[in-house]
Amino acid sequence: MKAHVQFLLVGCLVVITGSAPTARGNSASGYHLMKKITLGGDGGWDCLSVDTQGRRLFISRSSHVMVVDEDSGKVIGDIANTTGVHGIAVVSEVGKGYTSNGRDSSVTIFDLKTLKPLGQVKVGSNPDIIIYDPASKRVFTFNGGSRDATAIDTKDGKVAGTIPLDGRPEFAVADESGHIFVNLEDKNQVVSLDSRKLSIENRWPLAPGEEPTGIAMDRQHQRLFAACANNLMVVMNSENGKVVASLPIGSGVDGIAFDADRSLAFSSNGDGTLSVIHEDSPDKFSVVDTVVTQKGARTMALDPITHRVFTVTAEFGDTPAPTADHPHPRPSIVPGSFVLLEFGQ
Repeated sequence: MKAHVQFLLVGCLVVITGSAPTARGNSASGYHLMKKITLGGDGGWDCLSVDTQGRRLFISRSSHVMVVDEDSGKVIGDIANTTGVHGIAVVSEVGKGYTSNGRDSSVTIFDLKTLKPLGQVKVGSNPDIIIYDPASKRVFTFNGGSRDATAIDTKDGKVAGTIPLDGRPEFAVADESGHIFVNLEDKNQVVSLDSRKLSIENRWPLAPGEEPTGIAMDRQHQRLFAACANNLMVVMNSENGKVVASLPIGSGVDGIAFDADRSLAFSSNGDGTLSVIHEDSPDKFSVVDTVVTQKGARTMALDPITHRVFTVTAEFGDTPAPTADHPHPRPSIVPGSFVLLEFGQ
């Protein structure tokens, strides 16, 4: 994940309600902006996760996690000391959450009700995405620095093992039957893992996709959706690794999600768009919409119950001059401008 760096002050809460929903036609999904909420606050941002049972959003903010009520848009809590946090895994069945802390190579375990930390676990170097696999009852971090995956047992919070990946992992998804699929950004591959044996099952090329980031899954039809840096969403058969389709999406993609009830795949793109793709059949897909979001809104979360899509970004200022230490500087961030965008039909 390409985390943003920013310096923000605490802002006020502003809610803007979008226009009335429109029915999806032949070429439009009906998705549009429902709310734009100014959150402000300190820290950069990367991934956000939905707690469907608690109706909360967990938003990573560089050194802490912001907790937002999904219905009101109000900030209702904060999880501190999650240095370099990238992702949050919500495990309702054990009442715990897990954060991947990239800068200190750890996972913070916290209580879902109180948000209080319960402990920290050391994992591989620079953990990025973190997911829960219900088949093995384990949380997995995918570590960009050490190019491996760490498995943590939810029953005791201890490391169960490490899987070398021989590549830089990005996002991952579990099929909930004992298999995990992870994108290797520098190899242009999807790797299939056995979540119980902690071993690699298969390596599959993603061509024509390049530099994959987000990955999602239609578990019913065994289809993987990989968002790639060359403006493609690649669809793969998870049983044999065969690429069955590739479709155009916006540029600067990071996040991706699949809504099983509505057969829709989404990609959040840094160019300020949300690409919406319909699964017509397991081997046929159509781009049905390109929804305007806001520049920099490249990570996302889907609430599978309400079918709402959430993404975050901020206003950008000038780009600093390149230096030897920072040859590719990012643009500055307007203080207090960090926003949560909610889209629905």
